[in-house]
Amino acid sequence: MSLFIGIDSGTQSVKAVVLDLDTRKVIAEARAPHTLIDGLPVGHMEQHPQEWVAALDAVILEVAAKIDRSRVRGIGVSGQQHGFVPLDTKGEVIRPAKLWCDTSTTAECAVITKKLGGPKAAIRQTGNLILPGFTAPKILWLKRHEPANYRRLRHVLLPHDYLNFHLTGNFFMEFGDASGTALMDVRKRTWSRAAMAAIDPHLADWLPPLSESHEAAGMLRPDLAAKYGFTPEVVVSAGGGDNMMGAIGTGNVTPGVVSASFGTSGTIYAFAKQPVIDPAGEIAAFCSSTGGWLPLLCTMNVTTVTEQVRALFGYDHAGLEAAVAGAPVGAQGLVLLPYFAGERTPNVPDGSGVLLGLNQKSFHRGPVARAAMEGVTLGMNYGLRRLHTLGVKAKEIRVTGGGAKSAVWRQIMADVFGVPVVGMVEDEGAALGGALQAAWCVARREGRRAAKISDFTGDVVALREETRCVPNQANVARYRERQALQDDLSQALRGVFARHRAVRG
Repeated sequence: MSLFIGIDSGTQSVKAVVLDLDTRKVIAEARAPHTLIDGLPVGHMEQHPQEWVAALDAVILEVAAKIDRSRVRGIGVSGQQHGFVPLDTKGEVIRPAKLWCDTSTTAECAVITKKLGGPKAAIRQTGNLILPGFTAPKILWLKRHEPANYRRLRHVLLPHDYLNFHLTGNFFMEFGDASGTALMDVRKRTWSRAAMAAIDPHLADWLPPLSESHEAAGMLRPDLAAKYGFTPEVVVSAGGGDNMMGAIGTGNVTPGVVSASFGTSGTIYAFAKQPVIDPAGEIAAFCSSTGGWLPLLCTMNVTTVTEQVRALFGYDHAGLEAAVAGAPVGAQGLVLLPYFAGERTPNVPDGSGVLLGLNQKSFHRGPVARAAMEGVTLGMNYGLRRLHTLGVKAKEIRVTGGGAKSAVWRQIMADVFGVPVVGMVEDEGAALGGALQAAWCVARREGRRAAKISDFTGDVVALREETRCVPNQANVARYRERQALQDDLSQALRGVFARHRAVRG
C-alpha cells in the first residue's frame, strides 16, 4: 500500500503526480506556476528559488488533500538542469538563480576553455565543451560581475538539489544532474579538479560530494512531514535533472529507447551503458540518474517559438493546428532559423531568429506558422543526426511535452526524423520519473539491493498508441533537402550573428 510523489520543477511551473505503486496508476496531479524575473538584459534569464519552494509546497499540499497521506513512502524531485543556486554559509540564497536558458556567460565560457587548454582539452577533462547553458560559467560570471556576492558563496546547488535541500536540510548532488555542470569528469563520475581550478580552487569545498542516483538525499524534515500530513518516515530520493527524470518517466532506462521532449526547450536522449563522448562536443555526454549514461542533445527554442507565432496571429491552439495543417510541406519555401534565445545545439549563443524565403506567395499566416513548427523540428533533427553518427540509432521516438499533443506536429516529427513517433499515456514524464525513482530508492533502502529501475518502469510507463505517426517517405525526402538548407543557412550566418550582437549592444 505505497504511494510515491513525483515533482517536476520547470522553468514555468512546478508539477506533482502521485503514483500508486500497487495499481501502477497516477492517482492525483497538481500544478503551480512561477515566473521569470522581468526587465533583465538580453541573454539574462533568472528566477527566485523561493518561488520554486512556494510552488513545491503548494502542489504537495494539493495532491496530499486527494490521497491517503499515511500511504506516502517517498518523494522524488526533477528540476530544470544547469541552473546555479548560490548559497551562503547558512544555506540562504545569495541572489536569484541563473537558469539553463541564460546565455550571458559566453565570455566566461571562453575563459574557462582557455584555462583548460582549448575545446579539445575541455572534452578530455570533462567529456563536454564549456557552453553558456552549463553551470560552470555561471559561477565564474558571479565571480567576475558580482564580487561582493561571490565572497559570500559557500554552497553551490542545482535547482532540484535546492528543492531537496528544502525538503531534507541536506546538501546533496547525484551523478545525473551533476554531469550537466561542466565541472564533472563524466567518464570517471568524479568532480574535475582542472575544471574547478579554472574557476576557483575553493570550489571543491563548495560542491557537495557526488552520490549514486539510487541513494536518498535524506528523510523529509519533521516539520514538513507535519505540514503535509505525512508520516516521519518519508524518503526523499536523489532526484535528478528534468531530462534524466524524463528518461525514467518514458521508460528510457535500457539501450534502444530514444525519447524527445518538445517543451520550452527541446531534448532528445537515449540510455547507454558506457559514456558516449562527442569529439565535436555537440552532443552532451551526460550521466543518467539510473546508474548509466544519457547522451543528449538540447535545443533552446521549441514551444517558445510556436507560442510566440500563435500569439502574434491571435490563434488558439486549435487555430494554430489548423493553420499549419492547411499549409503545404515546406511552408511555401520558408525556412526559419528559430534561434530566438540563441542556440545550444548547434552552439550559436549569439544567434537570433531568421526567416528566409519571404515573398508574395509565402508571406501569409499559414506558411509562417508551419515554418516555425518545421524550423524547430529540423533544429532538433540536427542533433539527432549527430547522435546517429555516435552510434545511437533511433527506431522509434517517444515524445512528450506540449508539442507532442499536436497531431500535425507529431507527423512533422515523424517525417523530419524519418522514424515513427508516439506519445505517452502519462505526459508529465519528469514528474512520473521522480515518483518511479523514489520507489526504486525505497526498495533499495529496504534491502532489495538487486532492484533495477526497469523493475518499476516496465508496468507503469505506457505508450498512447493512437498518437503514433509513421513517416511519409515523400515528405522525408523533402525534409532532408530542407535540413541541408537550414544547416547551410545556420553556418553561413554565424559571423553575421556575432556582428549583429555587437551592434545591438
